Amino acid sequence: MTSTASSTDTRQEQSPLAQRQTWQHRLRRFGHRTPAVRGDVRDRLVPPYTEPSGRLWKTLGVPPETADRLVRWSAWGGPLLVTLVAGVLRFWNLGHPKAVIFDETYYAKDAWAIVHRGFEVDWAKEANRLVLESGGDVPIPTDAAYVVHPPVGKYVIGLGELMFGFDPFGWRFMTALLGTLSVLMLCRIGRRLFRSTFLGCLAGALMAVDGLHFVMSRTALLDGVLMFFVLAAFGCLLIDRDKARAKLAAALPVDANGRARPDAEAAEHTRIGFRPWRLAAGLMLGLAIGTKWNGLYITAAFCVMAVLWDVGARRVAGAVRPRVAVLKRDLGWAFLTTVPVAVVTYFASWIGWILSATDGSGGYYRDWATRDGRRSDWSWLFPDWWRSLWHYENQVYDFHVGLSSPHTYESNPWSWIVAGRPVSYFYESPAPGVDGCPADAGEKCAQEVLAIGTPMLWWVGCLALLYVLWRWFFRRDWRAGAIACGIAAGYAPWFLYQERTIFYFYAIVFLPFLCLAVAMLLGAIVGPPRSSDTRRVAGATAAGVLTLLIVWNFIYFWPIYTGTPIPIDDWRARMWLDTWV
Repeated sequence: MTSTASSTDTRQEQSPLAQRQTWQHRLRRFGHRTPAVRGDVRDRLVPPYTEPSGRLWKTLGVPPETADRLVRWSAWGGPLLVTLVAGVLRFWNLGHPKAVIFDETYYAKDAWAIVHRGFEVDWAKEANRLVLESGGDVPIPTDAAYVVHPPVGKYVIGLGELMFGFDPFGWRFMTALLGTLSVLMLCRIGRRLFRSTFLGCLAGALMAVDGLHFVMSRTALLDGVLMFFVLAAFGCLLIDRDKARAKLAAALPVDANGRARPDAEAAEHTRIGFRPWRLAAGLMLGLAIGTKWNGLYITAAFCVMAVLWDVGARRVAGAVRPRVAVLKRDLGWAFLTTVPVAVVTYFASWIGWILSATDGSGGYYRDWATRDGRRSDWSWLFPDWWRSLWHYENQVYDFHVGLSSPHTYESNPWSWIVAGRPVSYFYESPAPGVDGCPADAGEKCAQEVLAIGTPMLWWVGCLALLYVLWRWFFRRDWRAGAIACGIAAGYAPWFLYQERTIFYFYAIVFLPFLCLAVAMLLGAIVGPPRSSDTRRVAGATAAGVLTLLIVWNFIYFWPIYTGTPIPIDDWRARMWLDTWV
């Protein structure tokens, strides 16, 4: 039976008093709005992309044909231009400082070992000096090392070392490449999310000039790699959402006026079919977990979000019981194309360790099942590599939850959102006239690489986070909910481990979503397209000033992002908070 919009809107069957007493009506004083079903429901399932107003092209004197061509090209041209700028910034002088900075002392060497031996090894204490002095021409030890992170991120770093050598440029190349590509992805994700090329490019540009993203893109650490896979998984799910909703829209009946209306039969019984982008999302999530274990929390959050998207799509299409419809039509395939794929990907990432020798010369704990665990109750059921890996992972879990060794730059997650305690990756004090320190400096210079987000961006991000929460809860804006989910998935789990030794740079994982939140806030400041010229000009001016302040802030902190020697007084001027020192 075909349903109409009115037959699926149960609020019309209630009395006016009952309607006023619903929680949505009580929250209207705070700005809550219940979406009304009007027009073609296909535009709600797959909204069209916004285009620049014709007034803009007239003001600029651009002919209509040229304007149409620019709009078409901007879909990729804008993101590629932003990415080009981000890439130039990140690859410029990438090998500087020519040193092993911060945790590169672990991951650069582990990466070199894992791409040659398949597992990490125990390096000598003077290995860093030997690597730098010899240009990477050092023998690889044979004794396995106990490490506490899965291998994917180290394989990624090692790929750059294989291409460009075992030196600072080589071990930073892949993180710089992934950092640059993440800007491109964020531009395209923002465009699809907001249906606006301008807002998508704005989100990518904001991340391009964020100090934390910049520093992490130029340092061989795992967290930037993790961020890339998380963002890629989100993008895959977003594409899958659009394609699934397009199939639902195509299944809806059309009335005499050519407009599609909600239809319970089509909404509840249409099968979406094979969803390759869900498969790709599962692969990306598996690689995220294989880089660092906190990818597990993100995987769980993204899977819940994707299912809720399916529920919302079927509700908009007219399903009377959308949750039941998703349970019958979508949930099984959603699980099979995501979770098992992620699990298989994770275990496949250990292939080098699994194939290593079991006689004690292979990976750490690789011989556990044939040595200490040979009398295990499960030895008859699981292969030795599985039992050895399970034991290894148990030891790693105990290490992670029990890590409480004090560190100079550890921080509580409450301070991350305001960039309260950054991490110094590298610091030296060259004398005047030495290593780039100005000869007239008067005293020693400061040369630092400080992992800190662009302060103006993060502080505006605090307001943007409040805005998206309000937008999601009171306006029921799914875009705000998706952004909030990305931030919560990367941020909230760390509050469970506040006694553990943790660092601010872990926040890089949810930074892309914070940039999306800021772009959404700036878009709201500019105002909707139907606003008056006065409102749009005032809004665009305010948003433009905020954006320029963020860019200026990045330029101002450039020396302490890149390890450029500056007079000590100039360095002190950039230490805005006591906790930054």
